[in-house]
Amino acid sequence: QVQFVESGGGLVQPGGSLRLSCAASGRIFSLYAMGWYRQATGKQRELVAAISNGSGGSTNYADSVKGRFTISRDNAKKTAYLQMNGLKPDDTAVYYCNAGVTISSMSPLHSWGQGTQVTVSS
Repeated sequence: QVQFVESGGGLVQPGGSLRLSCAASGRIFSLYAMGWYRQATGKQRELVAAISNGSGGSTNYADSVKGRFTISRDNAKKTAYLQMNGLKPDDTAVYYCNAGVTISSMSPLHSWGQGTQVTVSS
């Protein structure tokens, strides 16, 4: 079982930026595709970005964040990142990371971490 610790959230004004980090335990981080998910109050959790395993040469994004968010990974640090630019109030949510089999099959493989709250408000 892999555990995830998300960090980097906070309160930011519309148009601002944040960089989220996801630190993973375990020794096979590089074998997993990684994804960032978010859950807004009263809504279902949704996948917003995914990156392929290994060197992370392939990425997928939800239409709502395409062009604004960038997912990346550092296998040596067992960490995934989500750079969020041009933030909008609709991006307000708790953000989580998890692993998947491939970027086309991102059903979460492990338990959820505590997440990190992102609030976009003026």
